Formats: sequence, C-alpha cells, structure tokens
Amino acid sequence: MQKTDYDARYFNPEHVLECGQIFRYERYGRGYKVFSRDMACYVYTDGARTVVESDYPDYFYNFFDLARDYGEIIKKMNSFGFPLLDRACERAKGLRLLNQDKEEMLFSFIISQNNNIPRIKCIISRICGGLGEKREFMGESYHAFPTASRLASVTAEFYRAAGAGYRDVFLAETAKRVAAEGLSRLDGLGAKELKKELLTYKGVGPKVADCVCLFGFGKAASFPVDTWVEKIYFEDFGGKEKSRLKINDYFTSLFGEYSGYAQQYLFYGKRANL
Repeated sequence: MQKTDYDARYFNPEHVLECGQIFRYERYGRGYKVFSRDMACYVYTDGARTVVESDYPDYFYNFFDLARDYGEIIKKMNSFGFPLLDRACERAKGLRLLNQDKEEMLFSFIISQNNNIPRIKCIISRICGGLGEKREFMGESYHAFPTASRLASVTAEFYRAAGAGYRDVFLAETAKRVAAEGLSRLDGLGAKELKKELLTYKGVGPKVADCVCLFGFGKAASFPVDTWVEKIYFEDFGGKEKSRLKINDYFTSLFGEYSGYAQQYLFYGKRANL
C-alpha cells in the first residue's frame, strides 16, 4: 500500500467528506476509510500534512482533485464579495470537490432525494452488501459498489427491502437503462446539456441532476439547490424568487464556472452557522 501526503491547509478530510457530496465513508483511526467503486483508501491528517494510504494512489489523487490549487479557488471565491462565502472559505479551507464515479453518483443521488445522510448511507451499504463484490482493505472486508449490470439483475423488490422506499422503481428502471446504454455517451456534453439528458432518467429531478453533474461528471458550472441553499438565497443573498429553478439560474449566473465550488462552501458555511 502506498502512502502519499499533501498540504493539510487545503485538504481536510472532515471538510471534504462531511458535506454531503459522498456517502461511502466511515470514521477510522485518525481519519476515515473512503470507498469508491471497488477501491478504498485511508485518509487522515498528521500535523501539517494530510495523508492518503491506498493501493490505488493514482485513482485517489484524481478522486480528491489533488492536482488543483484550492488556494486559487479560494481567492476567486473571495473576489465575489459575499460575507457568508468569505467566512466559509476561511473556516473550511480544506474542502475540495471530489471526482467520483458517474454511475455510483447517479444511483447514490437517486437514493438521496427526500432523505437524510445516515439513512442514505445505510441503504447504499445494504445494496453494496447484496450485490457488490467482496473486497478487503486494511484487514477488514467491504463490498464494492455494484456495476450497472448487477444493479439491473434484481427487481424493485430488492431495493424496497434495502430501505429505498418509493425510490425502488427508480433504481430498478435506471439500472436497466444504464446497463443497456452506459453513461459514456454523456461525457462530452456541457453542464446544461448534461443536466437535460440526466433529467430523462427515472428518479432524476433538477437537484439530483445537478449533483450528478457536479460530483460525477466534474461540471463545476452546476449548482444543486436544496433546502439549505434556499435558506442561503433568502437569508444571505436577499432573494425573492420561490422557484428552485430560478434560484439555480440566479446562482449559476452569479458564479459561472465556479458555481459548484461556491455551492459547497456556502452549504458548509450555512450548516456550520457561520
């Protein structure tokens, strides 16, 4: 297993993992075990450095977006001149946008709608346990996130038994479509075109589509709108619109290609009551 380390000022595992962009992680030792597809890593902070231990160093280097200078991202955030955004960037300098697996994000965020993080994690864990390949990391077993073909091999009843509730049919039908078509045909699309295509999948509404665009396809021009973002819009930006679509238009017009970064800092800042 390879061990690599990075500047902890701009890579704080808690900031990265505890902000709603990922569901397959658990506290372990000095930090966290993180799971993506069929791979795992151990990430923790040791003094001024954040350490990643994994058999897949190149994958997790990209996963944690470690080639990007987040000092420059924060300078750009500060240039917008919004107090909540400035406070969040100061408090959560270690936050980074993850580059996650597209299929895993599509199914995970279908599960996430009208749900809370502990329950989302439990449902995903049950699905992985039932359909994912068993693997081992640091002396303990875990299950990979299932491939689309494995997800398509079961009926909606399996997802209902896993706790997915009304999302069971969404998961079953979307799994069949992804197994048949794949998602690579979406790779070359811009953020707006990609969102439009994602909305054609069962169980994908605007917020889920924006999350998949941002966390699965790396479209930083996306700005997911949920109840926290609505609070931010009304309380910190003096917004008047009631439609989430118009709130999304407001923020993407304001932040442009940096929308996704702004969303994550603002989301963190509001939840932390900064």
